[in-house]
Amino acid sequence: MAPRSLAGWLRAPWWALQLATGAKSFVDNPLIGSAALNRRGLHVARVRLAHRLADRRRASLAHLPGADHRATFDRDGFVEIRDFLPNGQFERLRDALLNGEFPAREHRQGDTVTRRVAIGPDILKAVPGLRNVIQDRQWKGLMHYVASSRTKPLYYVQTIFAGDQNAPPDPQINLHSDTFQPSLKAWFYLADVADDEGPLTYVPGSHRLDAARANWERARSISVLDKGDRLSQRGSLRIDPDELSALGLPPPRRFAVPANTLVVADTFGFHARGQSDRPTVRIEIFAYCRRSPFLPWTGLDPLSLPFLALRRAEWAGQAIDWLANRGWKQQHWVKVGRKRALER
Repeated sequence: MAPRSLAGWLRAPWWALQLATGAKSFVDNPLIGSAALNRRGLHVARVRLAHRLADRRRASLAHLPGADHRATFDRDGFVEIRDFLPNGQFERLRDALLNGEFPAREHRQGDTVTRRVAIGPDILKAVPGLRNVIQDRQWKGLMHYVASSRTKPLYYVQTIFAGDQNAPPDPQINLHSDTFQPSLKAWFYLADVADDEGPLTYVPGSHRLDAARANWERARSISVLDKGDRLSQRGSLRIDPDELSALGLPPPRRFAVPANTLVVADTFGFHARGQSDRPTVRIEIFAYCRRSPFLPWTGLDPLSLPFLALRRAEWAGQAIDWLANRGWKQQHWVKVGRKRALER
């Protein structure tokens, strides 16, 4: 589809270059969002190439997670490990993270407020046991394998306050895929999560790109600008639970789990935040990694060097502040000062 204005022609090379990156928004890039191009297979081609390369990268990292965890992930798209830390070590870590005051940011979506404290050098000094956890061999092996990359994740202490009865519903309670490429999210729970406390839900096996999923991706890419919600149009495609059986997928699993449980998942798979009809709080160490999907190698990431890796979460917020102050990007994550994790 040819640009219709001089500004469009000038931006066309940038839109084309984005096709070789993790850019996912159907509404912000007229090539990615072109129904005509997607009828001819553009979106599905990007999805298939991203998954093919992720499969190759994971094959080279297959020795890291252990055979049982690797088999579980390959089948389900997630790994759950209960009692990840010895009890004494976990209690010391939990108490230090819940009782300390750290610089925080918050983001509201509907009836839910998510608070994050970036894990960087300062918090690692204040909570010495935290470094041991994120450098644990089993922990790192799972993160790298699921992310299909040796890039170090961004880490946060995350608190989710949900169920504000005076606010609209949280859009994250709708089943969705984060993006078209395999990517990592992980949650290490610092408190029990009951079934009615907004647990993570995940559709087992939905991380796999089979023929049925590819056909669904193609159909959604063609219709999303006309019929999709705002978040789907930005590349995080929503799916109705009634559609799962047609894709050969089971109902979602709800992760009502005890404290000291680690869940690592590929968020190309369909997942959501469980709905609750009352105010709830979830507290966890949260990890996130989404590298460019079209790189054939697992390493060669300068930002994963030791003196840079654990500063990136802090720098990400500072960079968005800088852009927002100059009117280039909206800042959704608002500074709220130093907070305890459970403080409102």
